[in-house]
Amino acid sequence: MRLIANRQAYVQGMKDCSPFIVIVVPFSALFGMVATDAGLNILQVVAMSAIVIAGSAQFTALSLLQEGAPVFVVLLASLAVNMRMAMYSAALVPHIGGASLGLRMLMAYVMVDQTYAVSVQTYEANPAMPQDAKISYYFGCITVVCLPWYICTFLGALLGQAVPASLSPDFAVPVCFIALFAPMLRSLPHLVAAGVSIAAAVVFSGLPWNFGLIVAALLAMVAGAQVEFWQRRRAARAAQVSHD
Repeated sequence: MRLIANRQAYVQGMKDCSPFIVIVVPFSALFGMVATDAGLNILQVVAMSAIVIAGSAQFTALSLLQEGAPVFVVLLASLAVNMRMAMYSAALVPHIGGASLGLRMLMAYVMVDQTYAVSVQTYEANPAMPQDAKISYYFGCITVVCLPWYICTFLGALLGQAVPASLSPDFAVPVCFIALFAPMLRSLPHLVAAGVSIAAAVVFSGLPWNFGLIVAALLAMVAGAQVEFWQRRRAARAAQVSHD
């Protein structure tokens, strides 16, 4: 199966994901500047962005390295931050799971929040969309997110400290996540998980090496799963009562 089998779907993916360039450009440039300020050279900065392609995990790893945290802590915290990618992959399987192993590996490598959110909403809104069109659409989304990410990380590393701290665009990170996921909080388990994660992140923010993020993520998943379990049990009981 070709990378871009449906040119129209590919172009549509580029159009639908293009608004996120406003977020990706300052965010990636900011990482380049912060990483060089932390002591990484340009090659290391660009290599990190090219290998990881996960802004939040990269910032987490960078802050922990600056604090002198052990390598296993850096890896564990980065894994916790990126744990959502496993859920993204599972959600995409019904739509693009029939692609070849090579394509699936490539799609997993370049998966980011923006491409997932835009793609899965388009797939769910168009259930009759052919798989080749879905794959082409996905790579269209990736093109306008990943290419600017690589380029602007490099430019940010070159700029270094040329941009004053007062103009730092780090506000773009929470704004981006709110824009992506607020419309997707459609059920009670989603809302409970989001609420628990926020509360736990605040309560455990004092833990060393950002362990509060790991605790918050685990508690949120448990809370969301428990609420979903309760809902299913109530529905089963209601169905049983109506049947009797």
